[in-house]
Amino acid sequence: MYSRKDKILLLLLLHLFCSHCSSPPTRPPSCRSQGQFHLSGMHKTGDVILGGLFEINFFSVFPDLSFTSEPQTHTFLIRFRQAQTMAFAVDEINRNAELLPNVTLGYSLYDNCVKLGIGFRAALALISGQEEEIVMEDNCSGSPPVLAIVGDSSSTRCIAISTVLGLYRVPMVSAQFSTKCSLLSPYSMPAQVNAMIQILKHFGWTWVGLLISADDYGLHAAKSFQSDLSLSDEGCLAYLEVLPWGNEPPELRRIVDVMKASTARVVLVFAHESHMINLMEEVVRQNLTGLQWLASEAWSTAAVLQTPDLMPYLGGTLGIAIRRGEIPGLRDFLLEINPNIKHNSSSGNSMVNQFWEYTFQCRFAPPPAGWVENGGKVCSGKEDLRTVETEFLDIFNLRPEYNVYKAVYALAHALHDLLRCEPGSGSCAALETLEPWQLVYYLERVNFTTSFGDQVSFDENGDILPIYDVMNWLRLPDGRANVQNVGEVKMSAFSGEQLTLDGDKIFWNFESKKPPRSVCSENCPPGTRMVRKKGEPECCFDCIPCSEGMCFSCPEDYWSSPQRDHCVLRQTEFLSYQEPLGICLTAASLLGTFICAVVLGIFIYHRSTPIVRANNSELSFQLLLSLQLCFLCSLLFIGRPRLWTCQLRHAAFGISFVLCVSCILVKTMVVLAVFKASKPGGGASLKWFGASQQRGTVLVLTSVQAAICTAWLVTNSPAPHKNTQYHNDKIVYECVVGSTVGFSVLLGYIGLLAILSFVLAFLARNLPNNFNEAKLITFSMLIFCAVWVAFVPAYVSSPGKYADAVEVFAILASSFGLLMALFGPKCYIILLRPERNTKKALMGRSTIGTSEK
Repeated sequence: MYSRKDKILLLLLLHLFCSHCSSPPTRPPSCRSQGQFHLSGMHKTGDVILGGLFEINFFSVFPDLSFTSEPQTHTFLIRFRQAQTMAFAVDEINRNAELLPNVTLGYSLYDNCVKLGIGFRAALALISGQEEEIVMEDNCSGSPPVLAIVGDSSSTRCIAISTVLGLYRVPMVSAQFSTKCSLLSPYSMPAQVNAMIQILKHFGWTWVGLLISADDYGLHAAKSFQSDLSLSDEGCLAYLEVLPWGNEPPELRRIVDVMKASTARVVLVFAHESHMINLMEEVVRQNLTGLQWLASEAWSTAAVLQTPDLMPYLGGTLGIAIRRGEIPGLRDFLLEINPNIKHNSSSGNSMVNQFWEYTFQCRFAPPPAGWVENGGKVCSGKEDLRTVETEFLDIFNLRPEYNVYKAVYALAHALHDLLRCEPGSGSCAALETLEPWQLVYYLERVNFTTSFGDQVSFDENGDILPIYDVMNWLRLPDGRANVQNVGEVKMSAFSGEQLTLDGDKIFWNFESKKPPRSVCSENCPPGTRMVRKKGEPECCFDCIPCSEGMCFSCPEDYWSSPQRDHCVLRQTEFLSYQEPLGICLTAASLLGTFICAVVLGIFIYHRSTPIVRANNSELSFQLLLSLQLCFLCSLLFIGRPRLWTCQLRHAAFGISFVLCVSCILVKTMVVLAVFKASKPGGGASLKWFGASQQRGTVLVLTSVQAAICTAWLVTNSPAPHKNTQYHNDKIVYECVVGSTVGFSVLLGYIGLLAILSFVLAFLARNLPNNFNEAKLITFSMLIFCAVWVAFVPAYVSSPGKYADAVEVFAILASSFGLLMALFGPKCYIILLRPERNTKKALMGRSTIGTSEK
């Protein structure tokens, strides 16, 4: 993302390097540079030259680049140690007999002054050289000015510069340690964003303000952060503001006003330290305190911000930094720095001279006018770095320097493999014919281990998986800052991001000495639920009372309390033996069973009397036994439903009632057969429907019902079910019928036999007998049918346990109806009117015979 001025500058630079070509007849064609860039740099000759771009100086102001005059710079050596680290790595490699033997590396390092335009100048100077005149030969041979460049640590400048270098096929290894200057690098933007999100998650900060720089670094950070934050569903942005490039007081004032008005207590900044300097001036002017700052890698260890006047505001800052490393021998190398007194201009190692003048507050001869008169010192070049306090010699906190060190070694290993390559394994080259593009193949396949124990290799994207240190700005009693390591974020291809923090070491710049709360809305208290505020992020919501059971999900057997703040065990409901209704039905069932047993005993005791022997006494005994089963099967409908009771209750009910109704049907058929046999020539009908046929008929009719029950149970049997539809706070235990068709066929078959029995008994009701059993059967079947017709709508409309109670009541009512209608009159005669228990009394005026057994 380049401005119009940057594009114009790039075109001018390309034009400047070869702006005047001539071809006099007396010599080969040549190109002459129209001017020289006065770039601060360091140089060392060698067989192969490596380039380097570093942030050494930066502009104290941000002037409007009108291209009419050279902008003035303010010397502030903040990255000189990185340049010296590259020089040290080159020197160490040259002394290594195993790596690049018989090859001497050199370097050419430039200062980009933290400006994109100057970075372009330096990059073009590296790849084109600084010769005033280049003679154009027919046979182009020789080594290029630089083989590769250790790149700019800024993503914006790195991408822009690599775009130009790509035209010349010159590889560039970023100081962020990626073989490609790409914002897709895990060691670049997404990795930093993921690390920041891990910190936000750890402290529960869901309401965050985001400040970004107006360049590729900031814009890609905002895009990546918003995307990852929405995917994680862990927070929302309170505001997003773009920091201006220059010192624009109105815009900075507006941004700080937004920060003051926001309820977000955490501010995340993806910007460079130069942006932060201008921002903090306005923060101090408005005295904006009480914020927790989160720093990106670009400024998390910036010494320029660690001043006593800024620590009341930036104290307690958390940030991520490139992992610290150790470089043995670097301190001794730094102490041996010797300024180039003869060349204190841009043509020599002017970068060292600038560092020397800045450190010892002196000037090399000839000093500026009036310098000596005003008490200034003249540099001798013999000053001792041991006599001054400077952060330059602090080698125990090497972060970007360690990356520079690894980058130089990666280039050296790649060059080593290139020069020793075997045909067929990649591009091969000799030292005399070396081309920069040939190095890329081997650079992507580098694999070595540093003296610190870190393995260096690149993935298919040309990047490595980083480890970030989590830094915390400790505010010391004297107002100074101590940036301490309080944890790390490891990026793994398998387990993702892993955050480790030492909470006891973290300094919080608040009275409570605890992490701040930064949420748009506090969590809803128990008994309430979230309702999102219209037009606001999802982190902002109101809390309203919950509807019943809507606050949180309880296990199946639990329900929310009346206060909606915890789960309570649901009440259970089923037709129990302990409740009054269950007790009454159980007592009625047992009473019916007892009465059947008494009647059976009476009939057995009086089995030789005419009223018992009339109409087949065996069928009467079977009928009494089936009625007992009907009474007893009702007990299966009482109690907590279980699988075996659900399966057995309907099967026992269906078979018992079919057995009962079958006996009644056969008794009705016997009455009709006896009446027909009493007529002339009707004796054959009685023989045809004798005792064996009667037993067979009962067996066949009952077997059909047994087959229906078996098919039902095999295909889709009844099963216990926890029903929570009737009451939210209750579990109704019930038996679902499984197959509605099976249940309907079972009831339909019983109804068919009952209707058939009723029809036959109704036809035989007027037979000439003083004791006509057909009338009793007709009345009993009328009761039976009436009960079960009324059962259907009552069963369907009864919920839960009351459905079981209705079915039990129907079973008991129909069973009592059959028992009282069929056996009540007979017991009355046997026990109270024995004089009527004679054959003559039973036959009356009729001459109908009886079938006795």
